[in-house]
Amino acid sequence: MASAWRGSRFLCPVTTGQRGGRRARNLSSHQPGGPISTELRVNDRIRVPEVRLVGPNGEQVGIVRIDDALRLAQESDLDLVEVAPTARPPVCKLMDYGKFKYETAQKARETRRNQTNTVIKEMKLRPKIDAHDYETKKGHVVRFLKEGDKVKITIMFRGREQHRPELGFRLLQRLAGDVEELGFVESSPKQDGRNMIMVLGPHKKKSEAKLEAKAERSERAAAKAADRDAERAEHKERSAAAKDEPKKAARRSESLDPEISDV
Repeated sequence: MASAWRGSRFLCPVTTGQRGGRRARNLSSHQPGGPISTELRVNDRIRVPEVRLVGPNGEQVGIVRIDDALRLAQESDLDLVEVAPTARPPVCKLMDYGKFKYETAQKARETRRNQTNTVIKEMKLRPKIDAHDYETKKGHVVRFLKEGDKVKITIMFRGREQHRPELGFRLLQRLAGDVEELGFVESSPKQDGRNMIMVLGPHKKKSEAKLEAKAERSERAAAKAADRDAERAEHKERSAAAKDEPKKAARRSESLDPEISDV
């Protein structure tokens, strides 16, 4: 035990040592509270004296005691679910909680499935690109726009090409004109250091492009299935025709010795 003094007056004892330090560290590292639960309170977990009750079809029952609300839920073979805990008094509804959770999960899954994320593809070109490379790059841009994605076109200048930005500007205008049926210029060409940038946006939304791609895949799959069925039917017809044909009698070969009698 060590004491702190100021002059001749005793202030307060200060405890030092391993045990006190460990206890202080434990108290400082303690963090009260925990993760907040987002689960709705159901039936006996609702700990309030009274609630505003809503019937299973949305009808307003009114403010009732919690015991009466639980009794009504039990008589109706339903659950008492606290849907608005911050209200005064809390709002509770009579419902099938298992069915409610299932339908909520289905809606959330459907929402995630229909969600579309904006994706920006990038295509880099040189001002003096040859015709073959240009057609290849343009094909990629066309594919991106058909899929409903934005495309960032970057013209890269090197050396003396930086003093002739009109070459890149004309190339971007040419590309925008070649794909105008699928996309539009969302961001006009602008110089960015050694590069010139232009952004193309698709006419169709991502969701529409996905639906069209899915329809095309379904059509191709149906066409392949029809071709397979036709081939199988043709094969069966040929097999049936071969079975119906009479078998030809075996002829004796002329190369055999005529003196040899048949066995």
